[in-house]
Amino acid sequence: MPAGKTEEERREIDAYFPMFYSELKRLARSRLAAGGRHTYLDTSVLVHESFMRIRNASGQDIKSKDHFLAYAATTMRSVIVDFVRRRSAEQRGGDAEHITLNTEAGEMLGASDDEILHVHNALEKLGEIDPRMVQIVEMRYFAGLKDDEIARALNLSLRTVGRDWEKARLLLAEMLGR
Repeated sequence: MPAGKTEEERREIDAYFPMFYSELKRLARSRLAAGGRHTYLDTSVLVHESFMRIRNASGQDIKSKDHFLAYAATTMRSVIVDFVRRRSAEQRGGDAEHITLNTEAGEMLGASDDEILHVHNALEKLGEIDPRMVQIVEMRYFAGLKDDEIARALNLSLRTVGRDWEKARLLLAEMLGR
């Protein structure tokens, strides 16, 4: 059996796209404003690339709006990280010197490629400790979901979500040297 979703599963996912398009755009804008704008990814490109990955991915059974948005947040993170990795590989091969004319211009760009990859690597390490904490971070930080939405999507208590968020924040801060 080929990898990916069946045609029926794709049609089901296709139904989510128009229903949640504005919400996906909000997520993408939020994600890009939080440090991803310098990736030169456009909000629409991020939404559409994420949707195509969701549509073609295997093994995901979308159960609810919260679950769909949580999965979209994870996918958006993946799209951004892949884009940064590709761009970094291209830059390593080039001999052009990259300079910033002043520090103010650099600060306006948000997180650097290195920082995005550093955060991604820290989340990968956190996933080895507790994958649920990574889900909560992605849903809260990347998707902007509230604790009650996360609790519903993951079938957890509100208290567990809050406790895991605090643990994840502390562990990530330590891993990132902050």
